[in-house]
Amino acid sequence: MQYGYCRVSTKNQAKDGNSLEAQEKLLRAAGAEIIFKDAFTGTKADRPELDKLKAILKKGDKVIVTKLDRLARSTEDGLNLVKHWHEQGISIHVLNMGLIDHTPSGKLILTVMLAFAEFERDMIVERTQEGREIARQNPNYRDGRKKKYTPQQMEHALAMLKKNSYNQVAAMTGISKSTLIRANKEKIK
Repeated sequence: MQYGYCRVSTKNQAKDGNSLEAQEKLLRAAGAEIIFKDAFTGTKADRPELDKLKAILKKGDKVIVTKLDRLARSTEDGLNLVKHWHEQGISIHVLNMGLIDHTPSGKLILTVMLAFAEFERDMIVERTQEGREIARQNPNYRDGRKKKYTPQQMEHALAMLKKNSYNQVAAMTGISKSTLIRANKEKIK
């Protein structure tokens, strides 16, 4: 049996050709009959679909992934996973590399490519942290999601609470009850 595995960790990956749909299309074209899809960061050990795939694999099966970094979160994890699968008689096909064989040169190429994937991920994390630190120096910077409602809209909605219930104000303004309660608590502080 030929299985496919694809993973995305961010919404931006849909824009850069790594979307689940784009990966699935490539995996199907390569012969994957059943595809497992995770939407978790590669740094998380808990990837339910990968765990399901691991549980059903048997000797003679093939696992197909589009890129090595979709499969493993670190060099060590990738090497252990591939070694385990090779020992079970399962082959691994990485579309942008080819079939990963269990020869000395195959192990070398796998190790080097996994190391580059881990290095690239580490560099992205470092650049992101540097960018956040620079942004935090701006007095107008705010962590988290942008507020959906302006301060004036929230003030108006909170003023309406004097004569109406939370549910009524939520229905009139479109601001959720939980947002109104949170804003009212912040105002009281």
